[in-house]
Amino acid sequence: MGRVRVAVAGVGNCCSAFVQGVYYYRGLPEDADVPGLLHPSFGGYRVDDIEFVAAFDVDASKVGKDLSEAIFSGLNNTRVFAKVPRLGVRVMNAPVMDGLGKYLKSVIKVSDEPVVDVAQVLRDSRADVLVNYLPVGSEQATRWYASQALEAGCGFVNCIPVFIASDPVWAQRFADRRLPVAGDDVQSQLGATVLHKALVKLLEERGVRIEETYQLNVGGDTDFLNMLERERLASKEVSKSVAVQQMASREFPLKIGPSDYIPFLENRKICYIWIKGRYFGDAPLSLDVKLSVWDAPNSAGMVIDVVRAVKLAMDRGVGGPLISISAWAFKHPPVHAAPSTAKAWVEEFIEGKRER
Repeated sequence: MGRVRVAVAGVGNCCSAFVQGVYYYRGLPEDADVPGLLHPSFGGYRVDDIEFVAAFDVDASKVGKDLSEAIFSGLNNTRVFAKVPRLGVRVMNAPVMDGLGKYLKSVIKVSDEPVVDVAQVLRDSRADVLVNYLPVGSEQATRWYASQALEAGCGFVNCIPVFIASDPVWAQRFADRRLPVAGDDVQSQLGATVLHKALVKLLEERGVRIEETYQLNVGGDTDFLNMLERERLASKEVSKSVAVQQMASREFPLKIGPSDYIPFLENRKICYIWIKGRYFGDAPLSLDVKLSVWDAPNSAGMVIDVVRAVKLAMDRGVGGPLISISAWAFKHPPVHAAPSTAKAWVEEFIEGKRER
């Protein structure tokens, strides 16, 4: 099948878990049961086939280093679960634009190395896929990286809540170039949003009338520090709220959003979900759930599946938004679906029974 040549924009915790995961699961047998991956072989592409060919950041503590070293540098604080060999991929300096909010600017020193021509680097490295891992709120920078992928002829994976795959204008731009795009806002293997969606769907199917619900999250990494700047959260709150609301047939008061930054939690994330409703005879129901996870590894397996789906689409000449893998792996996809439905769509896509 060949290689899946991947470039990454933003070498933070999520990138670290993604790179570590690729090496942790090297050499998997075809019948391996791997937590967090749909299949060891995705349409013929194995985890071993993923190759990192370019990386971009703005942090002086990461720019200039080999990607294998940069993923453990700076303020990255996710758990270390794999040894990563030297990759021969030097992290390059890219434009900052709106990539750093006011809280991140106070703790991250911007590199003074020359800014590279990202589209040219993507062409020179023969990247198949560009994965966007920029901080939440990087609206301008995300659109710029999407344009660089288009210029270079790369597929694009948008892991943050800026609407690209789910925006009809951007979706058409990728379709016109016959380049696949997947997104938006990566959904964890078992994170706050997917759990909240599942609970709402379960209650809805069991005939419970949901009256109110909220979801609050705390964590100790730069993602939560960045999200103290409420102005950067508009798309994030829309992404998470719409994902949950889509699981119900009627609207109800809903509040979802990060609540605070707790440094000693590091990359651990704690989520609190509360749902109030009524069932037969108007009897009251109240549900409280607490979920604690390491945040970055929770999405890494999803991205390993997504980049392989994007490469498979490129092989087939399919451009535009990938409906199936986006519904499975992202909070704000072009088309929402229940997890079981989205998973079935992905299986049909792998088998060639579904174009996107």
